Parts: sequence; C-alpha cells; structure tokens
Amino acid sequence: MSTAITFEDVSKTFEVQGRAFEALRNVDLTVERGEIFGIVGYSGAGKSTLLRTVNALERPTTGRVVVEGLEISALTGSALYTARQRIGMIFQQFNLLESRTVYKNIAYPLKLAKVPEAEILDRVEELLAFVGLSDKALAYPSQLSGGQKQRVGIARALATRPEILISDEATSALDPQTTGEVLELLRRVNAEYGVTILLVTHEIDVIRELADRVAVMEDGQVVEQGSVYEVFSAPRTATARRFVSSVLHHIPSEEVLTKIRAVHHGRLVQLHVEDRDTNHPFLSRVARDNDIDFNVVFGGVDELQGRLFGSLTVELLGPDDRVDAAIDGLRATATVTAIDPGPTPHSSVPAARTPVPDARPSVPDAHTPVPDAHTPVPDAQSPVPEPVEGHAEHPTILKEHTHA
Repeated sequence: MSTAITFEDVSKTFEVQGRAFEALRNVDLTVERGEIFGIVGYSGAGKSTLLRTVNALERPTTGRVVVEGLEISALTGSALYTARQRIGMIFQQFNLLESRTVYKNIAYPLKLAKVPEAEILDRVEELLAFVGLSDKALAYPSQLSGGQKQRVGIARALATRPEILISDEATSALDPQTTGEVLELLRRVNAEYGVTILLVTHEIDVIRELADRVAVMEDGQVVEQGSVYEVFSAPRTATARRFVSSVLHHIPSEEVLTKIRAVHHGRLVQLHVEDRDTNHPFLSRVARDNDIDFNVVFGGVDELQGRLFGSLTVELLGPDDRVDAAIDGLRATATVTAIDPGPTPHSSVPAARTPVPDARPSVPDAHTPVPDAHTPVPDAQSPVPEPVEGHAEHPTILKEHTHA
C-alpha cells in the first residue's frame, strides 16, 4: 500500500495577542492510500489545524506536508488550485450555499472547474443517487434536516472525483442515528470509490466504528498511534486511556473499586482478554489446579475489527501461596495486572486449617448428659446460607466461561 499523505516534522505557530502559540509541534504521520485514518483529541489538541494543512488552508511554520507525491505546503496559484481539486472536504456545519438548491450546491465546484454542463448534470445526478437525495435536487438547504445537509456536503466534496476526502468533525452536530447513517455513507465512499479518508473528531465512537488506524493528539503533538484495535485494546498513554474508557467500561474506576472491596475481600486482579484462537477455559482450570475459588466482579469483552478484547476484574479466594501460584498460572495464558498487592515475604502467615468435624455419629458415654424432652432442638428447616463461587456479582459483568 502506497502513501497518500505524509506529515514530516510539521509545526505551526500562531501569534495571539503578541504572544506565540504552538498549535502543532513536530508532527510525523503517514496516511496510506485507500485507508480510513482517524485523528482524535480533545478541544485545542491541534487536530483541526493539522487537517487544514492537507489542503493548504493552513501552512506549517516548519516541516512539510506531502499529498499524493506533491508538497502541497509549497504550492501556490494555479498549481495549488489544481492540487485542491484532488482533495474533497466536509465540515461540521455543512457550509452550504443557502441561496442555491441542492443541485446547484453539488454542481458549484464543477462550475468553478469549468466542466461542461452535460457532464455536470450526469455527475450531480450520480451523486444525488449515491447519497440518497435524488428527490431533493430542487430543495434548498433550509428545507433539509441536518443529516440531509451533511449528505449534500459529502456529495459536493466528491463532485470533482477527489482521491482524498478530509472530514472536520463531520458528525458532531448530528444525533446518534443520523451519525450512524453518515458513517455508513463514508464507509461506502471509501469502499466504492476507493477514496482515502482522513477525519478528525473528538468522538471516539466515530473512530471505533469507521477508522482503520488512529492517531491520538494532545497539546499539538501525536502522543500515540496505531491500528484502532491496538489503541483500544492496549492504550499506552493517559489521553488514549481516557478516550477509550469513555466508551468501553471494562476497567473499574477507583469509586467502583472501593465498592467492590467493601464486598469482596479476596485478592483482586485484572485479566486482559485478547483475541485468541481457542476457547479453553483457562481461568477455571487454573483455579481448579490450585484449589482456590474465584468471582468475576467487573468487566466486559467487546469486538472490534472482527477481533475480541476486554478486561475482567477477578477476585481470587484462598491461601496466599495458592493465590500467588494461580496468578503465575494465569500469566502463562493472559496478561494479568494485580490490583491488590500480594503479601510481603515477612508478613505471610500460613492460613490455619479449620478443624474438620468427625463425620461419624457420636455415641454418648455414661458421663455424657442426655438432653431431656424440654431441651430445644434446632429447627431442621432453618435456612443455611450457601457459599456462592465462580460467578459475577456486578451488573456489567460477563460470565467467566465467555472468554476465560
């Protein structure tokens, strides 16, 4: 796969009230041709500024931006205009011409490119059918819903048959259902037209649903990047972890851990579940081999890009030495993080064995008093609490056998 966009040591500094503000700092990033690449970050992270360097709406203070083999950051005049025709852009607020019909909005970039009227008609009709708005050709933007407006924006961005589509928070103003419809449309744009898509968003769910790879930005820098699966299943930075935890609730917060510890007094560990080719119940096996009990007290497992990942918080119950051995056994199969530390070598005291009562019926000897008829006898029907083992006690928990 060849490269569509390259950011080489890109920095951008603005002058704000006489002071220098670094919006981008030494960004190195590549977007491969034909992929959907997402950039996620909180407000002020620099993601929109970076996106706007792709079509030279912003020019880097230092560094280079290369698009389809051309250093677009160095182009001017007609050369820049020609390069921009290969790059479509969709916006958060649609940016439609309110005084023009849907047809004329889509046709506008073609008229600027001096495309013949017959070709414009064919292309606009094709795009109206593609975005599902053939019946809205003569409508005005004020007569459309937000989702329909964004469909017009996508059709307009595709009018000149671009090789690259850049999207700046294109779904932020839409409701969840409409967002899903727009994301499906963008997926079709990528699959059917082969268009490379670079999108920026603060909605991590959009990245999860649409992107192949993702970069996480903070303070003008790329702090983490990789496949969406890699970043979601094993985020390395605090920023990435915050984003992922906002949509995936696999790992308990400190508040939830406090509630768990109030009920569960065994050793707590986290098992990080990764996509595996086997459904072998390793948690049950390790618990059985080491003669301990367990409860799954929190966690979940998700699917992403056809692969499974997640985290289970497990309580291990038993003598310290057996729990330690069980954790070692789990680590042979899964990634294990200890939530509660084990005992220190000098403080470990072997658990005292509970005396086991003799199962044989006792026979009173001559000195044993025999109860008379007035001695109260325990009610045989009194309920006796039963231990509950190997189960989940939190409403968001998956059963152990699902992926353990």
